[in-house]
Amino acid sequence: MPPAAKKMKDQEDRREAEKQPLLRRQSTANPGDDELTAVQKAIAQAFQSSAHLATLLPTGTVLAFQVLSPLFTNGGACFAANRYMTAGLLLLCALSCFFLCFTDSFRDSGGKVRYGMATFRGMLVIDGTLQLPPAEAAAYRIKLVDFLHGFMSVLVFTAIAMFDRNTVSCFYESPSANVEQVLLVLPVGIGVLGSAFFVAFPTTRHGLGFPLSNR
Repeated sequence: MPPAAKKMKDQEDRREAEKQPLLRRQSTANPGDDELTAVQKAIAQAFQSSAHLATLLPTGTVLAFQVLSPLFTNGGACFAANRYMTAGLLLLCALSCFFLCFTDSFRDSGGKVRYGMATFRGMLVIDGTLQLPPAEAAAYRIKLVDFLHGFMSVLVFTAIAMFDRNTVSCFYESPSANVEQVLLVLPVGIGVLGSAFFVAFPTTRHGLGFPLSNR
């Protein structure tokens, strides 16, 4: 090849190289399960399990309880009225944990997020007058696992409440050594059992404030 032609070819190659991006854009498509390594599958499963735990654990109720507990218990120095009010707070929080396990969400025809309560017939929309068609609502019917999730969620909240010093002092001013051991060990056991149950039996519902279901 003549020197002039070779020089022109080198210049053209250089211009083409300058046009190329320094970093190639990677495809955003998710690889299939068969393309993932064992470590990647384990990490993906761990994140998925964490998402199920975040949906089922009573985080919002616990936050409200921790804010109100010092006020209702008078900082642990309870009078008779404080004990009644604290018992009422515990009951309301437990009912909230149970109730939230039956909430779900969907998008209407206009793309707006709607929230509802699962029933034995389907879903009862609680933030509007729109109702799902019977065929679609049937997918949201109450199942046995919903009651199990609600029961375990209440147990987890109970375990967290047992760790609250103000609440314990309100009902047990001077707990014995045996009671102290129960209050120390039992909440940990309930937490481990509840977390294992939620991971083994994940929910298909996405309640108030959580990402929508794919259904």
